[in-house]
Parts: sequence; C-alpha cells; structure tokens
Amino acid sequence: MSARRLEGVGVVLTRPRPAAETLAAPLAAEGARVFILPALAIEDVEMTAPLAALLARLAEFDLAIFVSANAVGKGLAMAARVAAWPARLRVAAIGEATARALRNSGITEVISPPERHDSEGLLELSQLRSVKGENIIVFRGRGGRERLREVLEERGARIEYAECYRRARTTEDAGPVREALRRGEVHAVSALSAETLENFVAMIGSEAFGPLAATTLVVPHEAIAAHGDAKRFARVVVATHGVPGMLEALSPLGRAA
Repeated sequence: MSARRLEGVGVVLTRPRPAAETLAAPLAAEGARVFILPALAIEDVEMTAPLAALLARLAEFDLAIFVSANAVGKGLAMAARVAAWPARLRVAAIGEATARALRNSGITEVISPPERHDSEGLLELSQLRSVKGENIIVFRGRGGRERLREVLEERGARIEYAECYRRARTTEDAGPVREALRRGEVHAVSALSAETLENFVAMIGSEAFGPLAATTLVVPHEAIAAHGDAKRFARVVVATHGVPGMLEALSPLGRAA
C-alpha cells in the first residue's frame, strides 16, 4: 500500500465551515490533520430601494457576472423577489464552483474560464474582450476587488454592482488553532481571499506570529500572495483549483514531514 501524500501534515482551512468540511475529507484521507477555523462569514443584506430598482432593470443588461457561489445564492434569491430572470441575459461566472452553483440553479449556459478561477481568468475569455457599449451587472458582496470593473470599463462596458451580501469576521474560537501553532502541529494555512487572510491573522493574534512564520500559506491567486499579511509566512504557494490543486500544493510538505 502506497504512503499517503499528506501524512503528518497539519493544515488550517479558513473557508466557511460547510465548504471547509467538504474539503477536509479528501485531505484527511491522504493523511492530513485538518483544523477548521472559518475566518469569514457571509451575512444577508436588506433589500434597499436602489437595489430593488436595479434588479427590476435586469432585462436591460447584456451580461450578468457572478463573482462567487455566495453571489449566486444570495443574488438569484434577491432577484427572484423583484422579477423573473430574463431568458436572453447572458451569464458569466468566476470559477467552476460559481459556474456549478449557477447550473444547479437552472442557468445552464454559463461563461466561465476553464483553468484560471479568478477575475483575470474570466477577463481573458473572448466573450469578455468585445464588450464595448454593453451593460453589465456584477453580483457580488459589499466591497472587494475592483479589477473586473476597471478592465471592463476600459473595454467600453458600463458596469453596475448588485451587492447582495456582506462579509464579516467570524466569532469562532481561534484558541485550538493558536495552540496547535504553538505546538508545531500546523504546517500550512489555506486562505481563499485577502479579507479571509486578514481576518485569520487578526483572530490568532500576535502571540502566534512566531510559529506562523514557519508555515506555508496556500492561496488561489497571486493577488492574495502579494498581500502584506502573506509576508508573515515562511512561503506562499499559489494552488490550482479544487481538491487536486490543494493536494498538489500540500504534497511537498508531506514528503518533508
């Protein structure tokens, strides 16, 4: 029987608990010790009059972009309260998880990058290169990166945001992860966004910065790798999408353990 690839590797997953638990199973099957510390909570926002008016104009848009699976769940639910989804409205997604959430919601034709699962990957697609004069609505949480808007406006599109949820730091107890770091049981931390990374660092506190400096940070794209808090780690690895990407990123730690 071959050795498990992640034998002896301790990894912290900071994504929301349901998603973290889904990822934890295949990592544990490869021998990892998984610590779950959700650092980002997704909260509902109220249906304001401006948001309702924007959603009532969906039929005026040429393209709707969803930045995350959360944007799909929250955005489609809020849109349904105002009007039926326009059949002619093209739909795009950042990442396969977001595209899958759209398909599961009944939107079968989804524009999505096959490899890069970020804004840059979507912007590279031919369907997003010729958008001059188009009206585009972006479903997202409050705040966030402006790269998508900036590039699409440079290409001549008109962009409006449907901000249908907000992100917040969780109130989860970071004590067990802090102690695991102190004991040298954590070898890697996975963070899907800069905000998640910031929250995690704040939650564990400065007393854990010493052991954190011996661990690896695993992120999905370079923008997070360049964040200031990423410098607190010994190294940063940019992983490809999904479970295979995480296994590939963490496997060298298993060989070193």
